[in-house]
Amino acid sequence: MLFDTHCHINDEAYKDDRAEMMARAFEAGVGCMVCPGTGVDTSASAIELARVYDEVYAAVGYHPEEAAAATDEGFAQMRSWLCQEPKVVAIGEVGLDYHWPEPSRQIQQNVFIEQVKMAAELDVPLIIHDREAHGDTVDILRKYGKGCRGVFHCYSGSYEMAKELINMGFYLGFGGTTVFPKSLKLKDIVARLPEDRILIETDCPYLTPPPYRGKRNEPAYVRFVADEIAVLRGTDSAHIRKMTWENGKRLFGLL
Repeated sequence: MLFDTHCHINDEAYKDDRAEMMARAFEAGVGCMVCPGTGVDTSASAIELARVYDEVYAAVGYHPEEAAAATDEGFAQMRSWLCQEPKVVAIGEVGLDYHWPEPSRQIQQNVFIEQVKMAAELDVPLIIHDREAHGDTVDILRKYGKGCRGVFHCYSGSYEMAKELINMGFYLGFGGTTVFPKSLKLKDIVARLPEDRILIETDCPYLTPPPYRGKRNEPAYVRFVADEIAVLRGTDSAHIRKMTWENGKRLFGLL
């Protein structure tokens, strides 16, 4: 079975064919998915999908690009969902994104810190978005997230950083970029990591892997990520599917 640990199946990109997209995922062998929120509204829609599909779980949180919209009421709602909704399994997608100038770095950091503190208090995993912000992301986790666990989704750091994150208790998520022919650094990293800390994902509808590059991504395509990692690690795809399935279940407490 395949576990797509990061898929935005509540995205508007699927408004016209969501049921068909989900059917293709199940047919491809996807047996579990985590749909992360990026704010209050998308967290709510992720929960609604988790209620509809047994195979879907939700995460709730403020994405760094939505940090300026964070409110005390929103944080209270996230906390309520985490405590009361049985299919909410993580805080995410949260973190830092320095690619764009807005929201300001300070706003992003404040919102991230609040959510890291919540994860530590409630003992739930974090799904972390880290784009061009490696140093500050890790520093915040060191300072406010002692004992926290989670996943750095769509991992983009170095091998040295990966080793440090693993020592801190984190998993690393790999998606369509791992399949891109020019992603040599990423391929080298995933080939060298301990197998019990690797997760696979699509981040759909984004980052579509070959052979569908340029088209809308969807959970069914997570199989191409598993196949690529199998080649890179000199094993078979069945082993990678089993390994990443067990890793995802362990992280999100679904065993």
